[in-house]
Amino acid sequence: MSRLKGNCVVAQSGGPTTVINASLCGVIQEAMRQDCIREIYAGYNGILGVLNEQLLDIGGQDRQTIAGLKVCPAAAAGSCRHKLSKDPKSGEYERILEIFRAHDVRYFFYCGGNDSMDTADKVSKLANQTGYELIVMGVPKTIDNDLAYTDHCPGYGSVAKYLATMVMESGRDTEALYTHDTCTIMEAMGRNAGWIAGSTGMAARELDDAPHLIYFPEAPVTRDKIVDDVRRVHARLGRVFIVVCEGVKDDKGNYLAEAGGDFGQDSFGHKQLGGAAEALRGIVEKDCRIKARTNKPGTLQRNGAHFASLTDVEEAYMCGAKAVQMAAEGTSGYMITLVRDPESKTYGCTTGLAKLSDVANGEKKVPREWINKDGNHITDEFRKYAMPLMKGEAPITIGDDGLPVYVRLEKRIVAQKCAKWTGPGKM
Repeated sequence: MSRLKGNCVVAQSGGPTTVINASLCGVIQEAMRQDCIREIYAGYNGILGVLNEQLLDIGGQDRQTIAGLKVCPAAAAGSCRHKLSKDPKSGEYERILEIFRAHDVRYFFYCGGNDSMDTADKVSKLANQTGYELIVMGVPKTIDNDLAYTDHCPGYGSVAKYLATMVMESGRDTEALYTHDTCTIMEAMGRNAGWIAGSTGMAARELDDAPHLIYFPEAPVTRDKIVDDVRRVHARLGRVFIVVCEGVKDDKGNYLAEAGGDFGQDSFGHKQLGGAAEALRGIVEKDCRIKARTNKPGTLQRNGAHFASLTDVEEAYMCGAKAVQMAAEGTSGYMITLVRDPESKTYGCTTGLAKLSDVANGEKKVPREWINKDGNHITDEFRKYAMPLMKGEAPITIGDDGLPVYVRLEKRIVAQKCAKWTGPGKM
């Protein structure tokens, strides 16, 4: 059976992760090995690069630079958070196919989360409807670890390792200054799932280790509950370290980060603005009368390539390479998944497949039984799940100045063949 021949486009979407470039590296290096793929392009700034015909020429990049992507932070080809319009009159999906036709693109690899898989699915379906031969594959990516149909997501193991270490080190700081700054609150990323916040529980090897309290979206809390928890820990240790997920809600379904409702009242009855950590700080200082400080790592936690999990790097690369291998065999309309071997005594992981449409409409949350009965810490089951994902250290190059050396793709834009895009997402 003859294989479909043509060029390929790979694009990255959404918030970067420590290992999204490892997946990009996997796609590129495997595509270079496939004789059915002639030229390799990357959408500059994700799907926006496709819409605006901003395609990076990957074939013209230095091979050492390509190899260096495996341990490079952020999104080397650029990313975006552009959600394609649901309005059929927008012409966005037709535009994508127009660009693909013009550049003889027959393979499309999209690295991202739920929305990205939805985009890839719709592009694939439209190509089928219009009779354009196109193979579309999704490559999983998200630090939130909330994609359904995969045991875990590339990016999670590294953010878990990095943030747990930050908690471990910052917790020692809180312990050292027990007569002054006796409460520290760290905010972890996570929209509707507490996987990242929960991973910081790995830092608590002993009972008195930070974090002492963790709050999850999967375990709603009340103001009274938080106050009781803080007072209890503080009375025992003279200090308390708290990790709060940005998506934590109260028992009425209100986000803590919205600082509204039960949580959002200061001493004057005014609504408090800010994130979950700041809202929690207000509760601790007002109701518990304990001085608190907040740590908000923000984008630091998803870009710590200098402390990436080797397991995470290797699996991210594997997902990218496998997507190309499956595409070359004619598989289309699927996302690569990570499958843990449940029978092995030691950690083992292979790949599987999930339909793009299923992934787009699914969401994986932390099982409630992996959170303790009090709803403020993890259980041993969570530890068993997360531990192997955080292991190993990625080999990075350190420069003469003592800092990591990271590669950068050259902005080699392929000659444009189509009229300038004037629709949504124009650049």
